[in-house]
Amino acid sequence: MLNFSGEDFDVIVVGAGIMGSSTAYQTSKRGHKTLLLEQFDFLHHRGSSHGESRTIRPTYPQDYYCSMVLESYTLWEQAESEIGYKVSFKASQFDMGPADATNFKALISSCRKNSLPHQVLDKAQVAQKFSGRIHIPEDWVGVSTEYGGVIKPTKAVSMFQTLALKNGAVLRDNMEVKDIKRDGEGGGLVVFTSNGEKFRGKKCVVTVGAWMKKLVKTVIGVEIPIQPLETTVCYWRINEGHETDYAIGGDFPTFASYGEPYVYGTPSLEFPGLIKVAVHGGYACDPDKRPWGPGISLAALKEWIQGRFSGLVDSAGPVATQLCMYSMTPDEDFVMDFLGGEFGKDLVIGGGFSGHGFKMAPVVGRILADLVLSGEAEGVDLKHFRVARFNENPKGNVKAFEDQVGTFQ
Repeated sequence: MLNFSGEDFDVIVVGAGIMGSSTAYQTSKRGHKTLLLEQFDFLHHRGSSHGESRTIRPTYPQDYYCSMVLESYTLWEQAESEIGYKVSFKASQFDMGPADATNFKALISSCRKNSLPHQVLDKAQVAQKFSGRIHIPEDWVGVSTEYGGVIKPTKAVSMFQTLALKNGAVLRDNMEVKDIKRDGEGGGLVVFTSNGEKFRGKKCVVTVGAWMKKLVKTVIGVEIPIQPLETTVCYWRINEGHETDYAIGGDFPTFASYGEPYVYGTPSLEFPGLIKVAVHGGYACDPDKRPWGPGISLAALKEWIQGRFSGLVDSAGPVATQLCMYSMTPDEDFVMDFLGGEFGKDLVIGGGFSGHGFKMAPVVGRILADLVLSGEAEGVDLKHFRVARFNENPKGNVKAFEDQVGTFQ
C-alpha cells in the first residue's frame, strides 16, 4: 500500500515555469483542487521562464498562431486586473525581411488572412516611419502593426503562481518528479518525486520544458522529439544622447528580422540605455549538463546592428548577456496533447514551445486546463499540436517556408 503525502488533488501540474503556472491558475480558478510541483526553487533561472523581457506579437508565418496571440492579449490583461499590477507593456511590432523570402511572404499572408491591421513598407518608408532609427536593405520590406509589446517573464510567472495560490492551489518547489503511474486502487494517478514523496491526483498536466523528453520517456517509454537548446540573450549600449529614441513608451517597436540570421529584440526597458538584440537560435544541450556558454558567434549580429540602427547603437559587443533554454520541436510548433496509452485523457502534456511560446502562456494554460478537465479545448484547432504528427512525419508539420531558429554546432 502506498503512503501518500497529504491530501488528494483534482489536478497535479508538474513544472512551474510559465506554462505550468498559467495552467495551475486556470484549473484552480475553475474550482479544482490543484497541486503545482517544481523540481527546483520557484522562479529559478535554469529553464526557459526567467529573465527580463519577452516579446508579444501576432505576426507569424504560421497563420494559426495569430488568434492564439490575440486571445492571450485579453487573458494577460485579465490576470493583471486580478493581481493588481502589470507584467506586459505595450509597443508596436515591426517585422523586416527579404521581399522574396518565403517565410516573410507567409507572414504577410497570415496578417491578411487574419484581418490583422498592418502596413507593408519599403526601405524609404521604413526610414521615414522610424525617423532614421531603423534602416533595411533595398530588397527588403517591413511590416508594421500596433500589436506588439514586452512581457516581464519572472514577474509573469510569479503573478500566475500568486493567483493560483489565491485560488486555493498548493505550491511545492524542490520536488523533482521522477515518475507518474496509474493508481491501481483509486483509479487516478500517482506522482513520484526523487525525495520519496508521492502525490495522488485524478488528473495530471506535465509542463517541464527542456526536461519533457526525459520525463515522458521514463513515464511511457516513448521519445517525443523535443530538443533543448541553450541560447544567449544580448544587451547592447545605445549611444549617448539617443537612449530615449530606443526606449519603451515612445514609438520604437519590438522587432523581428527574417534575414540570416533571424534576429529579434525589444525596446530599452529593463536596463536603461541598453537595447535587447539577440539571435533566435542556440546550441543543442542536455538540460542537466549544460555548457553555460560561451554563446553564439556575434559577428553576424554585430553586422546586423551596424546595418539596421544607423550607428546609434554601439555594435562593438554586448555589455550584458543572459543564458536561457529553448525546447525545440522539429517543426517549431508546440506540443499540446494527451499522453495516451494507459493514461487515456487523464495525463496532458504541454511542451516544445520552441523559443516563441511565452507570449501565448495564458492561452496555453487555458487550453491545457480545458484538455485535462473536459477532454477537449474550444476555439483552437489542435491538429498542429498533436504528438502523433511526428509518427506520420519525423519533421512534424510540413511548412512551405524555412525554419526560423538556428541550431548551431
